[in-house]
Amino acid sequence: MSASNPTILVLEDEPEIARLICTSLSEYGFRCEHASTGRQLLDRAKRSTPDLCIVDLGLPDMDGMQVVRELQDGSPCAVLILTGRNDLTDRVLGLELGADDYIVKPFEPRELVARVRSILRRYQRAAPTEVGGERTVARFAEWIFDRGQHTLIAADGRQTSLSAAEAGLLTTLLLKPNRILSREQLLGERDVDPFDRSIDVRISRLRRKLQDDPQEPKLIKTVYGAGYLLAAQVSWE
Repeated sequence: MSASNPTILVLEDEPEIARLICTSLSEYGFRCEHASTGRQLLDRAKRSTPDLCIVDLGLPDMDGMQVVRELQDGSPCAVLILTGRNDLTDRVLGLELGADDYIVKPFEPRELVARVRSILRRYQRAAPTEVGGERTVARFAEWIFDRGQHTLIAADGRQTSLSAAEAGLLTTLLLKPNRILSREQLLGERDVDPFDRSIDVRISRLRRKLQDDPQEPKLIKTVYGAGYLLAAQVSWE
């Protein structure tokens, strides 16, 4: 992630809305580039990975969900979905595919800026940095987590890549094992909408990658009404 003036790619086929988004973000120091088609944005992201992409779902050349999927496969970065669709299924699917947040049109520009800042803060916390000196590798249960590479390594040597958001969430859990962490602590925000399912979706993705049965999870446990708990001994190297 850029140390300053993060680069935002805006995928929006309506010029007036794209202009409003870019103007609002530019006023707060973000560098914005506009793409009017999904393929245009994906090609630009391949040349240089942006800090964040704002993706509209209704596009002239391809479905926005496919754009989110291809971004995560080829140019992993933060993703904010901004769309006129207000369907819960779309919202959950977008988060399942790796989007970090979801805003429905019409939107308040100040809220958009706040959401972008919030997402980028999460990624900054997830960026490869030292944990306790030079310790960036955590061992827990039968897993090894390389924070610097955002990689999970199973006992048989099989490696699984995590998104920056997933790596940040797992890091937070690993730094405070066997303790209940609230949704606010996991998101790093004071106020979380009680209907916000982004943490639940990320927990679900982590459980799948950790082969943790969602019906009876043994590693990442749900403490109803309180939050989540990583049930394991953790050692950092």
